[in-house]
Amino acid sequence: MKFHEMHENDVANQLKTNIEHGLSSKVVQSKQKQFGWNELEEREKQSLLLLFFNQFKDFMVLILLAATLLSGLLGEYIDAIAIMAIVTLNGFLGFFQERRAEKSLHALKQLSTPQISVLRDGKWMKKPAKEVVVGDILKFSSGDRIGADMRIVAAHNLEIEESALTGESVPTPKKTEPLPPAKNSLGDLENMAFMGTMVTRGHGVGIVTAIGMKTAMGQIADMIQSAEVIITPLQRRLEQLGKILITVALLLTILVVFVGVAHGHDLYTMFLAGVSLAVASIPEGLPTIVTVSLSLGVQRMIKQKAIVRKLSAVETLGCASIICSDKTGTMTQNKMTVTHLWSAGKTWTVSGTGYVPEGSFYHQEQLVVPQQQKCLHQLLSFGLLCNHAEMIKKDKEFIIDGDPTEGALLVAAMKAGLTRKQLMQDYTIEKEYPFDSKRKMMSIVIKDKQQRRFVITKGAPDVLIQRSKAIQWDKESRSLDDKEKQAVLTEIEILAEKALRTIAIAYKPLHEDPKKLSEEVIEKNFIFLGLQGMIDPPRPEVKVAVKECREAGIKTIMITGDHVVTAKVIARELGIFHNKSMVLDGQSLDGMTVEDLQAVVEDVSVFARVSPEHKLMIVKALQKKGHIVAMTGDGVNDAPAIKSADIGISMGITGTDVAKEASSLVLLDDNFATIKSAIKEGRNIYENIRKFIRYLLASNVGEILVMLFAMLLSLPLPLVPIQILWVNLVTDGLPAMALGLDKPEEDVMKRKPRHPKEGVFARRLGWKVISRGFLIGVVTLIAFIIVYYRNPADLPYAQTVAFATLVAAQLIHVFDCRSEHSVLSRNPFGNQYLLWAVIFSFAMMIAVIYVPVLQPIFHTVSIAKLDWLLIIGLSALPTFLLAGSIFATKKHNI
Repeated sequence: MKFHEMHENDVANQLKTNIEHGLSSKVVQSKQKQFGWNELEEREKQSLLLLFFNQFKDFMVLILLAATLLSGLLGEYIDAIAIMAIVTLNGFLGFFQERRAEKSLHALKQLSTPQISVLRDGKWMKKPAKEVVVGDILKFSSGDRIGADMRIVAAHNLEIEESALTGESVPTPKKTEPLPPAKNSLGDLENMAFMGTMVTRGHGVGIVTAIGMKTAMGQIADMIQSAEVIITPLQRRLEQLGKILITVALLLTILVVFVGVAHGHDLYTMFLAGVSLAVASIPEGLPTIVTVSLSLGVQRMIKQKAIVRKLSAVETLGCASIICSDKTGTMTQNKMTVTHLWSAGKTWTVSGTGYVPEGSFYHQEQLVVPQQQKCLHQLLSFGLLCNHAEMIKKDKEFIIDGDPTEGALLVAAMKAGLTRKQLMQDYTIEKEYPFDSKRKMMSIVIKDKQQRRFVITKGAPDVLIQRSKAIQWDKESRSLDDKEKQAVLTEIEILAEKALRTIAIAYKPLHEDPKKLSEEVIEKNFIFLGLQGMIDPPRPEVKVAVKECREAGIKTIMITGDHVVTAKVIARELGIFHNKSMVLDGQSLDGMTVEDLQAVVEDVSVFARVSPEHKLMIVKALQKKGHIVAMTGDGVNDAPAIKSADIGISMGITGTDVAKEASSLVLLDDNFATIKSAIKEGRNIYENIRKFIRYLLASNVGEILVMLFAMLLSLPLPLVPIQILWVNLVTDGLPAMALGLDKPEEDVMKRKPRHPKEGVFARRLGWKVISRGFLIGVVTLIAFIIVYYRNPADLPYAQTVAFATLVAAQLIHVFDCRSEHSVLSRNPFGNQYLLWAVIFSFAMMIAVIYVPVLQPIFHTVSIAKLDWLLIIGLSALPTFLLAGSIFATKKHNI
């Protein structure tokens, strides 16, 4: 039902209620049984046990579990225990991450459970909001949270703050009259009140039209639950990698068993060799190292005032190609600020933003002193007197207690050195006529020290200009003829084109006792004084951040519930909107499908007057065009789009709990510029992940090839499975993590975003893995052959030398992985963490070789000093051979 289009009596009849007496207790009980409670429902959740076991459904994990079983059956219990420990650790990490992820509905429920005043059986009583039913009559006043969706039937100076639902930067004045059919968006429904919003001024009465999941907030809750959870680019790439590695593992196992049996080895020995190769080809520590690397990135992000709630979000930011940003409170300060004043044909501009009472006044770029400009001084003084807002300083921050519009007038006056305390020494307020949405004005009667009375009024310019008979002009007032009236209307249009909200100030001398006069007589025949134009200003740092994102190949799109003109002006000022850009509003989107929007979405820079459903549609259209979408916001209305985006970003200070819980990233300082730092960090983390994937896989290829070549040459196994596992989990682990701490390249924010379909092995990474791995495998096999043929009877010694050569070759190769070019292109001492990791890993290898208690576990023996020359010489060969060839190629090209 479109209750906003109906007369209040028709609404009451439709809902079978009585505005004067409310519902009876019997009817309420019947409705509660039929329709349930007024609360947001949560869908049935998985049990904790099922959630835990779901972590083990990944194909790569299942293969590892199969390898564990085989190792156990073959008596390799240490191998089985080690693999099982890694798989279980990853399972717990995934479980705890998912356990924390779905709290959006709880936060929404917190917003919808206030105590409310309800009319039952002709009596007003306090009840929990959950007990409200459709047809109930509720009353509410300033400071109350609305408990259900309502059609307003009585409104006295009523304003409701709805930014969490609509994105509007100022409270919405409410009225009771039916609305025309054209008004459908939440922000336009001036005779409706919605669950979870806050009354900021006045009081009112409403008929409940929707409860629970049928409310506007309930529909958002349903969208949050049904929003598709996006698989991140990193998850897709690791899934690709896992499939490749598992295929290689299975093929190698079959190949080794077949080749070994063909060369006369027994089936059991070959099967054991095949399992060891399967273990070698799958980097068991890779998921853990990726998680740890992302966690370290999270710690760095916290230092830059961004909290990451989902680890994968850090990497996803690195390939974001679109940032869809809410305007109010995200790109703007959510603090109404007077920027222009007009009186007596002059326009003044005011510097300073937000609520800090510091700024200067200018006329045609010339600095002026307000006290020396009579009209300007009067305009500011009267705006301060006809005002209830108060300034509060808390923890070095200035806060406005009261209406944001009145707060803007207060701050403007304070910038001119005026204070209410100072003015009240000269004036006494005798009477007040509060703001009313019908009159669209507020008036006070003041008396000065000479006992002269004046009426001061502030309100809508179009209303006050019609109620004025004169206009202030310099030191005198002159008759308000058509020419003067046109000058005022022209100025109002000029300010409107700048997206400024205008408040008019007027006054008149009063020669009679106000108690003897009616409100209508008091509020007419004014002297029109001037206009104050205000706007929720952009954050100063956002323009720079938008520019830097554009240089990084990332487009910023503004999505707001605010008016088209306001959004367009702010977007142009921030460098988001230009002449070739498109602007779409909610009405245009209503007539479009996702496919229709998909055709034009890349040309749109501003979406204005949009609803939560529109935001979700915009995100989906961009994703279907192949973009990785970051969605920022702070309100309940942003939550579904935040959750559906590839990366959801919420505001830490002004953001609602719902938005924070739905997001992947929370900005502690509500600063759009922090997103730029996050993107830089995300790009660097992905490059670092590529580095350690390159390192781990090249090492694993070396392990695979040394085993495979030995089989083909009918040699004994150069490495036993526990040695391979030790290299994979321990020796490789620390250097790989240290690569995750590498500093970013200087041009990281000058590159275009990665293509979302870019594979793990893009940019010749696959060739580097195979070529380096081949050389590591060859030198390890050469070391084994030299020592084995020197003394064939001492196989454990030859295997220990091969083990040491493999580890040393990998630890030298890790420095090559720091650059896409060669080991010579970066300072080897530039990553202190890597140096210490290599030293520690080398020490661990020495311990395995020389500590007596470890030797039987790892099948090692002590190595003679002379053989270390062979080990070090061969292990350094792959890295320096490749570095030398690259250097020679560059020299030849020069």
